[in-house]
Amino acid sequence: MSPRTFTRKHRIRFAECDPAGIVFYPQYFVMFNNLLEEWIDALLPELGFAGYVGKLRYGLPTIHLEADFRAISRMGDDVTLSLEVKRVGNKSLTLALACTGDGGQLRMSANQVVVTTSLETHRAIDIPELMRNALDGSGRRTEPALKRQGL
Repeated sequence: MSPRTFTRKHRIRFAECDPAGIVFYPQYFVMFNNLLEEWIDALLPELGFAGYVGKLRYGLPTIHLEADFRAISRMGDDVTLSLEVKRVGNKSLTLALACTGDGGQLRMSANQVVVTTSLETHRAIDIPELMRNALDGSGRRTEPALKRQGL
């Protein structure tokens, strides 16, 4: 799998549903945030999302989000959540997110732009070298970039 794509299976839980037993729409954004964290855990295994944010003090806030809801998801449904990096900018990533059911039926999709920030200044910064190295798929390791960060 490319470092720019990531998928995982997910079972819709009671806590994600409204009284009608279908996913309460904001819960999709929680699922996608969890997917983003898991993707970074896989992309930067030496550091993970917790280290990227906690140790290196980088943020990835959303600056643009648009969504389409195509079909309902019910409690107990097994779905596939997917993330694809559509664009790597100087400071931002454009992501295509999707939730699909059995047979590939699209339940929900979103386009999201996240920007890299310093948690010290809360200002946008260039995407760090270690993230660029991981995303480019060239096989360059992230360890040298981590050492330059003092980790």
